[in-house]
Amino acid sequence: MLGELNEMQIDHFLLSQAVGRIACTDGKIPYIVPVTYVYDGKDIIIQSNLGKKIEIMRQNKNVCFEVDAMDNMANWRSVIVRGTFQELKGESAKTSREYFLNYLWPYMTSGTVHPHEHRASDQLVDDSNRIKTIMIRIKVIEKSGRFEKQ
Repeated sequence: MLGELNEMQIDHFLLSQAVGRIACTDGKIPYIVPVTYVYDGKDIIIQSNLGKKIEIMRQNKNVCFEVDAMDNMANWRSVIVRGTFQELKGESAKTSREYFLNYLWPYMTSGTVHPHEHRASDQLVDDSNRIKTIMIRIKVIEKSGRFEKQ
């Protein structure tokens, strides 16, 4: 059975996932890239370092965001969000980063999973690469979702 997700199902799905794809364009060539995100019930929050997607979104704030989960070809869900890019600064960036890290930190890989990367005498893990320099909000304009279940 193919169907459409209602708003509550869409919100629940966005809240339950952590990886999505953000699509943007410079007006000539589309660009899509996977990102780690959180959904705060209203908007998508992402952290990033400066790169191609940030440069493109600074020029064209219209973006599309997609999240999917697939058990098999006959059992899947997909949500598409149309929105606008906002680069957060100051207190709003700090608040969003705290929300982002508090929500996702328990799911990030522990340094003990990769003991070969850490000296035995120095078990402190450098988490600085997990914190990106730019905080982004995708202001949701419209969202839709579909599913197939057999």
